[in-house]
Amino acid sequence: MDFGLDQKSVLVTAASRGLGFACAKMYASLGAKVTIASRSEQALEEAAQLIEDETGKRIHAVRMDVNRPDDIARVVAAAEEFGNGLDILICNAGGPPKGSFMQLEDSTWYQAFEQNLMSVVRLTRAAVQHLQRSSWGRIVNITSSSIKQPISGLILSNTMRAGVWGLTKTLSEELAPYGILVNTVGPGRILTDRVREVDEATAARTGMALSEVQQRELERIPVGRYGTPEEFAKAVVFLGSPFNTYITGTALMVDGGMVKAL
Repeated sequence: MDFGLDQKSVLVTAASRGLGFACAKMYASLGAKVTIASRSEQALEEAAQLIEDETGKRIHAVRMDVNRPDDIARVVAAAEEFGNGLDILICNAGGPPKGSFMQLEDSTWYQAFEQNLMSVVRLTRAAVQHLQRSSWGRIVNITSSSIKQPISGLILSNTMRAGVWGLTKTLSEELAPYGILVNTVGPGRILTDRVREVDEATAARTGMALSEVQQRELERIPVGRYGTPEEFAKAVVFLGSPFNTYITGTALMVDGGMVKAL
């Protein structure tokens, strides 16, 4: 199947590991010119080398802190220069701290707001001028299954990811006249370091063994297992490619049927 990604320019943020890394690798394997960004320069360079070794495609790695507007503008410009344009933006950011409502101070709320909502706002604002030039573009915002069904103990993520979903839906209308399609993909129980940390925190909070927590989660997933980052990346790449010609303003859950909300 030809996804039409050969020589398309793609920027993937928070791509040194986990979901972002899987997406960047899949784009590179399909012939795209990929720029990856992350806060840790060492992890970023290691990720770029791994992708290059596996795909044979050169990867452009640029350090970025999503909480810094200047970094965001610089990375978008670097991706545009490396790719001779910018066609596809994949907005990803690490999850905010765990905790319940009464445990969290204002400073933590503001940090989550900057990291998980304003980063998407700023990345999109910086990228749209480049996407508009060709009257074509794709934006995929990586959120969480919590935009459909809140997750206990993750009030910051529940709140900020829902904001990104609202932003996505609104942008899909505003940017449609320019040929730009905007969607969000919500991971369920995808086997990443973040999910392992959430499971460990649940075990610590409840006094359950980690194996018990994981078994309880498996019982909630109709397909009976956690997903893989590669399975998640397939959904992102489909929506963020020329193969998607008519889907916009959609929230796609990649969750093995876990979310029960309509």
